[in-house]
Amino acid sequence: VQGTGGSSAVSKGSAAARGYIQDRFLRLLAGRRRRRAPLIHRGYYIRARAVDHCVQDFLLKTQSLPRTQILSLGAGFDSLYFRLKDMGLLHHTVVYEVDFPNVARQKATLIKGMKELSALVGDTAGEGLGAITFSGEDYKLLGVDLSELSELERILEEAGLNNEIPTLFIAEVVLTYMENTRSDALIQWAAEHFPQACFLVYEQVHPEDPFGRVMQQHFRQLNTALHSLAQYPDCEAQQRRFLGKGWTECSVMDMNEFFTCCIPEDEQQRMQTLEPFDEYEEWHLKCSHYFVLAASKGMEPSWTPLLPSVTVPRHAGPVGMAGSVPAAVCARLSGIPGLRRYGHHSVLIKPNVILTTGGFGEEDGQHCRMRNFQVLSKHAGCWEAVCVTPNIPDKRWGERLYHTVSCLSDTLALVVGGRASPSSAGLGMLWLKFPKTCNASGPDDVSVELVSLQPAAEAAVLRWRHSTTEMTFKGEQYLFVYGGRSALEPVLGDWHFLHTPELCCTAIAVEGPVPEGRHSHSACSWEGGVLIAGGLGAAEQPLGSVFLLRELERGFQWQKIETHPPLVPRYSHTAHVHEGKLLLVGGVWFHASSVPGVTVIDLMTGLCLDYVINVEHLEWPLMLHNHSSVFLPNEKELLVIGGGGNCFSFGTHLNPEPVLLSLSSILISH
Repeated sequence: VQGTGGSSAVSKGSAAARGYIQDRFLRLLAGRRRRRAPLIHRGYYIRARAVDHCVQDFLLKTQSLPRTQILSLGAGFDSLYFRLKDMGLLHHTVVYEVDFPNVARQKATLIKGMKELSALVGDTAGEGLGAITFSGEDYKLLGVDLSELSELERILEEAGLNNEIPTLFIAEVVLTYMENTRSDALIQWAAEHFPQACFLVYEQVHPEDPFGRVMQQHFRQLNTALHSLAQYPDCEAQQRRFLGKGWTECSVMDMNEFFTCCIPEDEQQRMQTLEPFDEYEEWHLKCSHYFVLAASKGMEPSWTPLLPSVTVPRHAGPVGMAGSVPAAVCARLSGIPGLRRYGHHSVLIKPNVILTTGGFGEEDGQHCRMRNFQVLSKHAGCWEAVCVTPNIPDKRWGERLYHTVSCLSDTLALVVGGRASPSSAGLGMLWLKFPKTCNASGPDDVSVELVSLQPAAEAAVLRWRHSTTEMTFKGEQYLFVYGGRSALEPVLGDWHFLHTPELCCTAIAVEGPVPEGRHSHSACSWEGGVLIAGGLGAAEQPLGSVFLLRELERGFQWQKIETHPPLVPRYSHTAHVHEGKLLLVGGVWFHASSVPGVTVIDLMTGLCLDYVINVEHLEWPLMLHNHSSVFLPNEKELLVIGGGGNCFSFGTHLNPEPVLLSLSSILISH
């Protein structure tokens, strides 16, 4: 547990070095310097913003009072005191920091040895006595185990903590490492002994969904189990906990809500453009698994730092589920590393033969961008897999994520777009050619040919997280390329009609209300047109709109499809159409109480029903984002291939094997 403070200080220091947070003291306190990944930077940014937001609100509300104090529990190598002092915000506030004795001693030594730090605490500061490892006029550093409540109380009293003045308690990922009986006792003790007090908590939530299971496993491996989660698994339970332990007011938000509601739009945009970034799913999942809580009692005026500055339409309560869809593993497809990947694409190239290309996954025991293709074929009711090494003239073109593959005939498919790294330009087009007379198990040879792009077609294809849909217009075959993103544009809202024989862009008139730009949406062919659903919009907010690009005599028309109840906004899902029903599979949404399963939209009536996926027969967490899926109409089954991602600092999760979802019961009941 003591080790977590050091690694979090290094991550905060890395975020500060890249401009996410303004804090020149972190590098002095963190000791070692390491550059973390952009996803980690964002995670520590939102944590720092939440804590700062609440602390500064407390100081603002109490600025007219003669004296206040802040008690930071499990403070580690945090720079809070130095930052506040440097900003001139501690005129009448004393900061007390508590951590394990050896952490407090290390920090005291650091402060004494660094003029930049010791000068801020003042000349009178120096070594305290016993558990007080460092003592200044407005800063006390105490070495004591938080779970020994009577000892903590004695040392705080000795250090001069005053029960009668307004006090802010801060516990930033601290209480969850304690046994619940001890953390509950600490919460209750603070409420009982301090008539005017506020309590700020930042920690994890939602242990049982797929991301939560990966998160818990990570902390168990570090030998720092998260104790709060079993008893207080969600924000509502944490709120009840504080209200039941003597606090009179308590508000709580998960970090998706905090980011949207409490961070000004211009600051959101500043953060989003600091470095190339393309891990939206993991960022939003990380944010739905952490919360900030502000509890208070006896404060006049009342302390409410978590009031949204903007109102965002929220789905009240959990998403209602109409039923469940059973999931089962495919017996013969387990243990095949090439099927463990995400950001790939799978396409049916002929009945019962599926080609999977690209993505990031596992090859030769390493995590890497995937070069090899996997061909799945069904024989006598069983699926089998064959690995195919494509014949590629330039290896870079084969290793791409977030591309599309469209099958144009039984010997030809077209790869459009995709990326290598998010900072590089999107990739162009490739022909995939397979022999016409390939055996029943599918092609054992796929030749790949680069398409030399005409300048006009370049704008159409140098993108990723887009959609490419087959369609016909006046008897001619086209691919409709829509949305996505590029290295320069975080969201694209344009579209192109690619005439497939010669791959040139054709101008076709489109009227009607233009959908807002999006990426990571779904697109399906339907009745000569294209259905677009969901996606991530310009402000990195999930969208819940469904549009039909409908064929008219002289061109096409955008038409919005109203769904009821309204479709829960989502992105990174897959979609299929079957007999007038649009099926959306998985994805990411902001409803932390459940994960998206299968949603069925009746395209005639607009009726929208959500079904949970029953995973009781799976022994591992099923992450349904960045996956691919193929609908098998005869069996009324969906084959889900791959999926997962880089789960914040908790490690990469790849769904270990393909899964069959049986839809027969829900397609009949409709």
